[in-house]
Amino acid sequence: MKKQRTARVLISGHPVGVIREVDDTTSFEYMPEWLDRKDAVPVSLTMPLRTEPYVSQGLHPFFENLLPEGWLLEVSSKKLKISKDDPFGLLLATCGDCVGAVEIEPLESETSR
Repeated sequence: MKKQRTARVLISGHPVGVIREVDDTTSFEYMPEWLDRKDAVPVSLTMPLRTEPYVSQGLHPFFENLLPEGWLLEVSSKKLKISKDDPFGLLLATCGDCVGAVEIEPLESETSR
């Protein structure tokens, strides 16, 4: 059974894309509606606007940098009962109200065979 989790990525409350985890791979893809906007901006300079998804082993460094670090990671991991070795799970649990304009909104969990 493949592990698959999905979340919507927002900038200042506007949906801009979808991030998916399938096993150990993560992909981020901008929504066509966002790409069609004249005022569309990328979530990061390292991920310019494009139609192709950004695929990486584990979390893309931009999303990894949204996670708590050090003692805050320890506290968050224990309080939320999410392993420090589950960065996607921590992203879903802690980045609904991140510092800055980017937000992560978990979508219903999916599992496929």
